[in-house]
Amino acid sequence: MAILSTQKSSQSLFEQFNTTRERTLELVKTLEKDDFVVQTAYYMSPPKWHVGHVSWFYEVVLSKTNQNYQFYSKEFSDYLNSYYQQFGEPQDKGKRGLVSRPTVDQIFEYFDTISNRVREFFNSDKLDGKAKYLFTIAFHHECQHQELLVYDLQHLLADIYKPVKKNQRLRPVAIEQKSVEIKGGLYAMGYNGSDYCYDIELPEHKVYLNDYKIDAFPVTNSQYLQFIDDEGYQDFKFWLSDGWKKVKQEKWTAPMYWEKENDKWYVQDFLGKRKVNPNEPVCHVSFYEADAYCKWAGKRLPTEAEWEKAACWDEQKQTKTIFPWGNDEPSENHANLLESYLWAQTEIGSYPDGKSPAGCHQMIGDVWEWTTSEFAGYPGFKTGFDEYNEKWFTNQKVLRGGSFGTPRISIRGSYRNFFRLEERWLISGFRCAEDV
Repeated sequence: MAILSTQKSSQSLFEQFNTTRERTLELVKTLEKDDFVVQTAYYMSPPKWHVGHVSWFYEVVLSKTNQNYQFYSKEFSDYLNSYYQQFGEPQDKGKRGLVSRPTVDQIFEYFDTISNRVREFFNSDKLDGKAKYLFTIAFHHECQHQELLVYDLQHLLADIYKPVKKNQRLRPVAIEQKSVEIKGGLYAMGYNGSDYCYDIELPEHKVYLNDYKIDAFPVTNSQYLQFIDDEGYQDFKFWLSDGWKKVKQEKWTAPMYWEKENDKWYVQDFLGKRKVNPNEPVCHVSFYEADAYCKWAGKRLPTEAEWEKAACWDEQKQTKTIFPWGNDEPSENHANLLESYLWAQTEIGSYPDGKSPAGCHQMIGDVWEWTTSEFAGYPGFKTGFDEYNEKWFTNQKVLRGGSFGTPRISIRGSYRNFFRLEERWLISGFRCAEDV
């Protein structure tokens, strides 16, 4: 099951709760009221729903610590339940934007009410080990929705969105775009630390890997443009059957948010409508697109075990670390994450201090990286929370590494994200691997 093997103090958990709640409010602080209710696609959610849902999840936790707990409102629960059948029939995700009640004002009143209920619980004598564990899950759940909110704000507003904080991007160092060779053999895959992780990161288990090569950097826009210019989107031989069907149905010709004007490619994102930067990692591509590029390039996507070993294994010291740079928590010198407040991926070479012992850069932050691995439980998997992760063990691919929308507390080398193969509104890119 997911773990919190070194129990944090009640005070530190209380501070973590307040910090997490403040960050959610910060993300939506500059929105107009009309922005909160709009759903621009079936796969995104209105900001109002996110603000309410993360609060409702704390009610779920409170109900698991007190069998007599009374939910705030059945109307609210019916609207804010995402997919938990144990709490009733969830509303159709694609229709969240059709609901005007509860209103935006009511959702924020609800947010404050539930925050105060949690604070009261923290000040009670009921905060035992089980409760600490459940609330820690709830903190991380809220962080997941903060990242989803970033995806949705880009889809909804792009550069119309004005973040509370926005920093200047770092100047990259000179780099060599190359592949690095990783020695195969037995590798202990999964989380090996002593702090919190999700159940899907456990148990740590051994896998056998052949020798392989993996790119030192994610695939860049410049590299991906070569695939486009070589009519990669028009040639079925690079595509999986379902991927080619999706290309034809959706008329894909480039990554999401790209458009061509006067033979020049532009991207519309949080930074505005701008020329595609050749040195940034390509972003907003589906698994199908990543896989097709790799086939075109004569390479392949890495497995998640190959990705993790390249990120966290030190061959010389024969040790595994939590992050590519070691066991220290991420800082602004290591990776481009949500608290970097850059609102876009950075050019390759921007984070030399985040390099892995194998020589791989930017494996944490910037863009999630598709792997070829199916999302399923590790051997010996035990669920840590009903209807949370294990119900998605089908038709999903694993992504690794985090993005510029990922909160620092959420990410580590063993973290496993997962999405369906056609999805590309998330902040997703990839790097290539090949056999030796």
